[in-house]
Amino acid sequence: MIRVLLIDDHAIVREGFKRLIESSPGFLVVAEARNADEALSALERVAADIAVVDISLGDGASSGLDLIALLRDLMHGLRCVVLSMHDDSGLVLRALEQGARGYFTKAVAADELLDGLRRIAAGEVVLSSDLAPPVSNPAPLLTPRERATLRGLLSDRPPKAIAYDLGISDKTLYRHRANLMEKLGARNATELARIARERGLLADLG
Repeated sequence: MIRVLLIDDHAIVREGFKRLIESSPGFLVVAEARNADEALSALERVAADIAVVDISLGDGASSGLDLIALLRDLMHGLRCVVLSMHDDSGLVLRALEQGARGYFTKAVAADELLDGLRRIAAGEVVLSSDLAPPVSNPAPLLTPRERATLRGLLSDRPPKAIAYDLGISDKTLYRHRANLMEKLGARNATELARIARERGLLADLG
């Protein structure tokens, strides 16, 4: 069962997507929220696999992006998906950089949305087909923290030294490494280095 948290400041929109999502086998909407505070409160009571987040939550034009970044840091394993009326490529890229694992416009077909949520729950990064290229089919984007972690991991230095340089604990370093491996589809450190090299990420890291 894929547990979904719906975050949108319009009750009628939440109700519509709740009906849509729960009409398909394998989904359960465990909570709804109007804003960041309600979302965080809900996650103290229930566990969710996916958070479907609107970009505009009433308390800021890009407040959904700030919430995605916060959830990325606080809720390991929770995958955030944007569901928005906005299809601007800049917003899509910003959402991915903040940690979103998917981006769908509210004009997307129901079947495509549900299939996308299943694929995201399985670990993929999925964007709706109506987004303009090249945004509709990007390579996974890394957050600044993930880029710094990848740079350290590819330096062949001891984990403790890498964690010290980043100002984080060993445990947090391993969590960032797990996030990187999941995002890039790597099963071990060797694959992580290979994939980074094949996708040109090593050149980007300097």
